[in-house]
Amino acid sequence: MSLDSITNSVDKAVSGFFEPIATWLGEVVFYSVPVAGTEVPLIVAWLVVAGLVFTAWFGLVQVRKFKLAVDVVRGKYDEKGSAGEVNHFQALTAAVSGTVGLGNIAGVAVAVSVGGPGATFWMILCGLLGMATKFVEVTLGVKYREVHADGTVSGGPMHYLPKGLTARFGKNGKKLGKILAVLASVMILFFGLFGGNLFQVNQSYAQLVSVTGGEDGLMGSSAGALFFGILVAALVGIVLLGGIRSIANVTSKLVPSMAGIYIVACLVVILVHVTAVPTAIGKIIEGAFNPQGVAGGILGALIIGFQRAAFSNEAGLGSAPIAHSAVKTKHPASEGLVALLEPFIDTVIICTMTALTIVIANPASYREARNGESIGGVTITSDAFETVMPWFPYILTVAVMLFAVSTVLTWGYYSLKAWTYLFGRSRGSELTFKSLYTLFAIAGSLLTLETLIGMADAVLFMLAVINIIGLYLLVPVVKRELNSFLEFVRARRAGETTDGGDEDQESVRTTV
Repeated sequence: MSLDSITNSVDKAVSGFFEPIATWLGEVVFYSVPVAGTEVPLIVAWLVVAGLVFTAWFGLVQVRKFKLAVDVVRGKYDEKGSAGEVNHFQALTAAVSGTVGLGNIAGVAVAVSVGGPGATFWMILCGLLGMATKFVEVTLGVKYREVHADGTVSGGPMHYLPKGLTARFGKNGKKLGKILAVLASVMILFFGLFGGNLFQVNQSYAQLVSVTGGEDGLMGSSAGALFFGILVAALVGIVLLGGIRSIANVTSKLVPSMAGIYIVACLVVILVHVTAVPTAIGKIIEGAFNPQGVAGGILGALIIGFQRAAFSNEAGLGSAPIAHSAVKTKHPASEGLVALLEPFIDTVIICTMTALTIVIANPASYREARNGESIGGVTITSDAFETVMPWFPYILTVAVMLFAVSTVLTWGYYSLKAWTYLFGRSRGSELTFKSLYTLFAIAGSLLTLETLIGMADAVLFMLAVINIIGLYLLVPVVKRELNSFLEFVRARRAGETTDGGDEDQESVRTTV
């Protein structure tokens, strides 16, 4: 029996078994209600409302404190002797690597095809709102993290939900927090294995096959798939063994480089078609408020734009605080401010550049997709670049693969923290997880497992419901932490030497 027939049999068996569960879960999590002729997924509304609430609560913190956030990333307010494993810049790039990927390249193309150019406007607005949500959850992630005896750090919703709720509501909060922490860990682990690992490897392999001659090309065989899977697994395994320091060292170089190359390529296309820029911007603004050929009209364009942004930057899902919690700082809100830059980079810059490039280049595949043809998102984006740089699809393939690998690495760290919360931090436990995670990377090149990947998306967005409820309950804590950090900043600017709130941070740090 050939490897192809074995993998096809496995795909069919897994899909047959899990399909009823995946269908039911997807219907529950992504339940939509009809509004003005279009379907509105309630989970998207849940995420957007959270962004609006936190934006109002903190008085447009994403605008007022943007410059301060950049200064913190640059190390202007670093303090010697701070607990943690990585600096602010490394924590940011590690978290960004978990969100920047195929969604920015392919997902955006689908959004502007279905929702029209106007979806770009709403995507930007949702990204700006998500900055406030990210600020809140990451501040809590650092506030209630655990700094272990060996200097390593664990954070995320499985830590700040039980600790924060216990601190605010006593025994009742402790019981609820413990249940939520276990659920959060299971959801992060499940998505990490299937969505953050297997899916990323599968899609990057598919892109590699497409540019090397398809199924009949160099990488089209099952042997080629196996080789690709083993290569990715080996790279991921080596980096994972080094922990967050190793991951951050890789992502702090990989993410800025690949994002830089991608943005420069977008700018090249835009500059070549520079005369079309005013028209394209006009289409985006007009399409936001008077869309043509979009189901549901203005609301349809808004929902598609919001959905793409919410799914891309993951604000409110509870994943990013795991990476940010490893930062070296004595002030939780300092990293919360750094984190608000994440949706700005992911959605406001990279997603917008992709959308603008497609609308301006207006390739044939985009026009066909606007007319209802089924065209893959990567194909549309690739064709937009090809209008100016015929060789760029090869560079895009490299970018897709590197973004995918960086996502696999970051989700490997997220999943490891969920695993150790559930099964302990022993050497054997961690090694078991890392072995399992690398095996899933190999499987990703051979199996599609679409049903499980669909389930993984649903599971991750279930986490958003739990996480955001916790954020609402703990938002007063974030307010105090922000005030504490701003006091420190004022003292630093005034040339004082005060520690500005270190004692408070010390009191909540747990060493185990």
